[in-house]
Amino acid sequence: MKKIITTSNAPAPIGPYNQAVLSGNTLYTSGQIAFNPDTGELVLDDIETETKQVMENLKAVLEAANMTFENVIKSSIFISNMDDFGQINAIYGSYFDDATAPARETVEVARLPRSVNVEISMMAVK
Repeated sequence: MKKIITTSNAPAPIGPYNQAVLSGNTLYTSGQIAFNPDTGELVLDDIETETKQVMENLKAVLEAANMTFENVIKSSIFISNMDDFGQINAIYGSYFDDATAPARETVEVARLPRSVNVEISMMAVK
């Protein structure tokens, strides 16, 4: 059985999808971009600030499912410029303990929604 997870502390979906779906003990988050949920505006000041907003959005979705970053088992990172990898990785990494960090892939793509620079999705298990 699937349960739809929603929170006002993360951006509302901009299409036919939900912030996350809980199936059994596994949470599947939709990709998050740097929308500020309070203003509805994109946070694109610099790649560090953008990545932090993405991670805070994911944190809010995880919390809505009574989970934390410690529950994350897999992340997918999509970036528009691999030259930004180091800065994105530093912010992303600050949310995890290196010894228990999840599996992950990072892929450079031609374009992301709303022409943002980074989008991240996660899978987590209770």
